[in-house]
Amino acid sequence: MQSLLLLRALLDRLPARLTNLPFDQVQRKPSSSTWSLKEELGHLLDSAANNHQRIVRTQLEDTPAMPEYDGDRWVALHRYQHRDWSSLIAIWVGLNRQLLAAAEAVPDAAWSRTCTIADSAPLTLQFVFDDYVDHMLHHLRHMGVEVDDLVSAAAGAP
Repeated sequence: MQSLLLLRALLDRLPARLTNLPFDQVQRKPSSSTWSLKEELGHLLDSAANNHQRIVRTQLEDTPAMPEYDGDRWVALHRYQHRDWSSLIAIWVGLNRQLLAAAEAVPDAAWSRTCTIADSAPLTLQFVFDDYVDHMLHHLRHMGVEVDDLVSAAAGAP
């Protein structure tokens, strides 16, 4: 599956790309109402934690009802702006390795299992996982991190 290959590639290559971003760039807040790169990466940590739950519970429960989460409030609560950049990168790696392990455990037939998120219609596990990876790519591109080479490589993989 392309999203699994892509997440593996991101885990292999992204930490170095994030580490190479200049400190002033990751720390800078364009405005009080806009996330810094630290906060945006923190949002991806929160997304990984929430989506890990969705992937696990959808495998173990019949049509679980999952809560929505308020990204802005989670970012504020975790105080990502005041955290160490290298620690945030390490947490991103750890959370995504855990999420990847749960996704790799999904039997082929279980990708069609469904859950709901907040008041959504039933969503397949395949949709939830693909949407998670797409959401991550959106934020990484917004952060100025090169990911298109990894997307192309995953798309071209057999």
